[in-house]
Amino acid sequence: MNPSLRPAPDPAVRDLAARIRRLSPSCGPVRLVGVDGHAGSGKSTFAGQLAAALDGAPVLRLDDIASHDALFDWTGRLLEQVIEPLSQGRTAHYAPYDWRARRFGPPRPLPPAPALLVEGVGAGRRALRSHLALLLWLELPREEAWARGRSRDGEEQREFWDGWVPAERRHFADDPSRPFADLLVRQLDEGYEVLTAPAGTVGPDQPLTHGDGPPAVC
Repeated sequence: MNPSLRPAPDPAVRDLAARIRRLSPSCGPVRLVGVDGHAGSGKSTFAGQLAAALDGAPVLRLDDIASHDALFDWTGRLLEQVIEPLSQGRTAHYAPYDWRARRFGPPRPLPPAPALLVEGVGAGRRALRSHLALLLWLELPREEAWARGRSRDGEEQREFWDGWVPAERRHFADDPSRPFADLLVRQLDEGYEVLTAPAGTVGPDQPLTHGDGPPAVC
């Protein structure tokens, strides 16, 4: 498409991109931005728009890191394959998971970039927060998000969703992300609004678990 014919970026997304550019690098030379929220909350769509506003910033989708056998137990793989090399200014190589074939594919390079988005449920988990320059939370109640996700994926994915929902409940009960988000992102009928996250607050469906302290300061 001719660049002059592309739709203008959403103002809130454009302003957020400008804010990210002003942040200090958080993972070697990279400004690592987490995009978290319940499954079905619109993270992938939003991350795509934000990446475009960041002049084509790469997006690492946690769907490529997780697997059927490890819906949430992927921290070690992400740290080893992605975070460690990027923190040293080296190109990362990660093996994306094929959800249909149920196996990991060949390694894919992920060079350091001024900004890199990590998008997916659990992007704001405690093991990653110290590496993030900014943590964003897509503000949509879990039941509404899950209903959207089920509708999007159709009947053929019903069995997957039946297993996913309790797994996500357990994950966020043990390791909530929203209380530590720097900004909340809410999708409107047209575009987005970006709100400062009230420090230490939890969502209506996310209790703060014992052992979680105040939000990390990036």
